[in-house]
Amino acid sequence: MSVYDFREIEKKWQTKWKDNNQYKMDTRDESKPKYYCLEMFPYPSGKIHMGHVRNYSIGDVVARFKKMEGYNVLHPMGWDSFGLPAENAAIKNGIHPHIWTMSNIEEMKEQLNVLGLSYDWDREVTTSTPEYYKWTQKIFLEFYKEGLAYKKNSFVNWCPSCETVLANEQVVQGCCERCDSVVEKKELEQWYFKITDFAEDLLKDLDKLDGWPEKVKLMQRNWIGKSHGATIDFKIKDSDETITVYTTRPDTVYGTTFMVVAPEAPLARELVKGTEYEAVLDNFLTKIHSLSSIERESASLEKEGEFIGKVVINPLTGKEIPIWVANYVLADYGTGAVMGVPAHDERDNDFAVKYNFDIIPVIDENDKMINSQEFNGMTKEEAFDGIIEKLESEGKGNKKTNYRLRDWLISRQRYWGCPIPVVYCDDCGIVPVDDADLPVLLPTDVEFTGRGESPLTTSESFKSCTCPKCGKPARREVDTMDTFVDSSWYFMRYIDNKNEENVFDSDIVNKWMPVDQYIGGVEHAILHLLYARWFTKAFKKMGWTVHDEPFQNLLTQGMVLMDGSKMSKSKGNTISPMEIIEKFGADTARLFILFAAPPERDLDWSDAGVEGCFKFINRVYRVVDELSYLAGKDVEFGELNKQDQEMRAKTNSTMKKVTEDLSVKFGFNTAIASLMELVNELYKYKELDNRNEAVLKEALEAIVVIIAPFTPHLGEELWTMIGKEGSVFDISWPKYDESAIQLDEIEIVVQVNGKVRSKIMVPVEITEDEMKESALSDDRVKEFIEGKSIVKVVSIPSKLVNIVVK
Repeated sequence: MSVYDFREIEKKWQTKWKDNNQYKMDTRDESKPKYYCLEMFPYPSGKIHMGHVRNYSIGDVVARFKKMEGYNVLHPMGWDSFGLPAENAAIKNGIHPHIWTMSNIEEMKEQLNVLGLSYDWDREVTTSTPEYYKWTQKIFLEFYKEGLAYKKNSFVNWCPSCETVLANEQVVQGCCERCDSVVEKKELEQWYFKITDFAEDLLKDLDKLDGWPEKVKLMQRNWIGKSHGATIDFKIKDSDETITVYTTRPDTVYGTTFMVVAPEAPLARELVKGTEYEAVLDNFLTKIHSLSSIERESASLEKEGEFIGKVVINPLTGKEIPIWVANYVLADYGTGAVMGVPAHDERDNDFAVKYNFDIIPVIDENDKMINSQEFNGMTKEEAFDGIIEKLESEGKGNKKTNYRLRDWLISRQRYWGCPIPVVYCDDCGIVPVDDADLPVLLPTDVEFTGRGESPLTTSESFKSCTCPKCGKPARREVDTMDTFVDSSWYFMRYIDNKNEENVFDSDIVNKWMPVDQYIGGVEHAILHLLYARWFTKAFKKMGWTVHDEPFQNLLTQGMVLMDGSKMSKSKGNTISPMEIIEKFGADTARLFILFAAPPERDLDWSDAGVEGCFKFINRVYRVVDELSYLAGKDVEFGELNKQDQEMRAKTNSTMKKVTEDLSVKFGFNTAIASLMELVNELYKYKELDNRNEAVLKEALEAIVVIIAPFTPHLGEELWTMIGKEGSVFDISWPKYDESAIQLDEIEIVVQVNGKVRSKIMVPVEITEDEMKESALSDDRVKEFIEGKSIVKVVSIPSKLVNIVVK
């Protein structure tokens, strides 16, 4: 008997797949229905981890199964290759980000191929190459023409030590993750995408996504944050000007006793301009610069503020209300000003108690209005609409729908990102780069010091340019784009990645979008998925595509844990996939990762589980090798006895279950469990003296086909061992024989006081009474009920009889 040599087998089939272009496909082939299977592409860190193995193994099973079901399957892979780690490596090790990145890509690509993944590498995209980011720049310019890209001042996280802007995720407990300096807020001019124009579409179209997890849709709904309320105008005392606030609680306006303004909001600067309170505001801004937005929104934050010398008039009570700046109010919510209602808001109450403001309740414990003039006695719901109507009739406010969603800040003061293709001219202002001059290439003469607003400022050859409009000297934009921009449209470029004339061919993309199955981590549930959805809607608005949504179905796989904790280098609890592959083979690693837990749940790593999967694969290999003599035999079922029928029933019911598991719910773990049961039954059946060779052959071929998508190298090897030609993945997924599943007899369990005491065969059409009678007359059961009184007999048709005795 031959030995399962996984090293030789896996290398052999990887070479054959590559030589035969096994996974190359044609998006123009319309002879079959399309199926677009996609896993989120990785950042090329240089080493794959178990999370990668799980994500890509799931996608690979789906892709292989769908191909065998008769679909033209698009299954690409690429690299989300811009980003800060490459720049940090340049600073630390003196290696250029491009060299570091491309080296990592080659290493990771080799590792992914070792896993036996069915990628069409001819469709590979790398977001940091000019061939890709030329089109990212083209998209930016089209957004700019459409008014979807714009520039404005905003406050950003600023590290005074590194002298650079930090993204929110680079601020850890108020400090720079690189140097631990306290982070400040600094006002800079930044580029934005106008995603708020699509807020309502982004929200309502979530209802179309029946194939998305509810938890992901809920996270997006909360992020978009639609609310209903009113804008209310508060007149500044001794002035013709007003301050407008947005509130979701217009029913509480009679309880407003102060107003708080975000200290960094332009409104605050306007209110103190030319007064002694300018210094007050500056000092307060300095004081709160180290606080992140999350900290400022926290209920546990100690509320602090300063009076800024102005008073407004409550529009319904006529009372004077002081204006303060406060650390718990953010500039990007509503207008940056909030009416303080301390009786009905916890944060306002903390502030009022600290600074001795009046606290006036306007809703009693029965949700009835009080201290609210003509609205007294109404429910707060009745008063909600009534107060808005009064404000509108008096010209002091309006009904308003608001969103928590903010426009997308895409500027990054980084080198290793897509250059923003605009120049600044003293005469012409902001001027887009001509399409013919794309891509705007990243310069190579930059200094990676870790200091300064952007490494691009160190390249004089890059900064200095000519205005495309007037021909005079101009300056290039030195900010680069957020890497989420690159990953918001890559799935469309895969479809037409060799196009040198445009971003993509709309006709081809319209045929292949949306992605039928998208697979990735739940950590991308908000930003990446939201931005990709926005890009798709923006493209449709511009007439590039016809689809509203990019991803029809979404599977968010769980994490791989070690002893209940997420694997991480800092915890020292990581397992190297390459070590497992070296010891047990890629097929074993894949089988374990797919069998150990349902794909959407977290998976706890188990060395014993890996070894168990390796033993199972060896067991399958041995039985196929032992029975491979059947390959050349022309056998027929003929007359089947009871054991033959049971084996056929097991084979075909397993085929049915696996088909349903893979096509409906991605129940990889239950499909593999069913396969293991079938292998066990085959081992028993093959030892019978009067075994039927046609039944054996049917079971053997079923096992080979079922195991193939999970363990592709093994599947191909077994396919040749049973005398088949070509690739197992080029055949049609086999149909099961429904008639073989319908046995004349079935096995039922008999329990006595809840404990299994026997198993008996009964006719399929047996009645419930007959089933009870058969159970009571079984010899083994009689031993346990003899001399005892039967209290009751409970039965579950076709499954179980439980006899209760005392």
